[in-house]
Amino acid sequence: MGDLLLVRHGETEWSRSGQHTSWTDLPLTPHGEEQAKSLVPLFAGRSCALVLTSPLQRAIRTAELAGLTGAVVDPDLHEWNYGAYEGIKTVDIHRTRPDWYLWNDGVPPGPDGHTGESPVEVGDRADRVLAHAAKALDEGDVVLVAHSHFLRVLTARRLGLPASDGRLFRLDTATVSRLSLEHGRPVLAEWNAKP
Repeated sequence: MGDLLLVRHGETEWSRSGQHTSWTDLPLTPHGEEQAKSLVPLFAGRSCALVLTSPLQRAIRTAELAGLTGAVVDPDLHEWNYGAYEGIKTVDIHRTRPDWYLWNDGVPPGPDGHTGESPVEVGDRADRVLAHAAKALDEGDVVLVAHSHFLRVLTARRLGLPASDGRLFRLDTATVSRLSLEHGRPVLAEWNAKP
């Protein structure tokens, strides 16, 4: 049985500034590209049964630069849909909603059909990704290249926790985390690792 390896994409302009970024398809910054390249030693010589990536360029490019070949795009790995809060920093949201907390409140609908998501809705997507990955884990490690909030929700769901408990797992850009098994039960084996 393989491990589930979670890779957060490298830095973008908005991840650096703290702006919520879901559907805005930003490229990696030059620093983000260097971060992604620095992940190569973590995957060198490792055989992966499956590599899945978000459809957004920041994740796809991170996978490429990290040397992860044969990645398959999975739309469910998309970042949390931030609706009306796309491109806005939490500090700015708190000016009008001082008690707002993403992990409890979700987000209001935004423009052009970007309806926003609740923690439960993101958790449902994470469960679908986990079901997809489970089929390949019998053959070896599965790598998921995606986004901070989504991967945090996925971690909570893998560990049997509610989606909102993703709040417990801080995740930096261009890091690798490992979810494994102990006595047949999911455990957090390594978190937020940098080369």
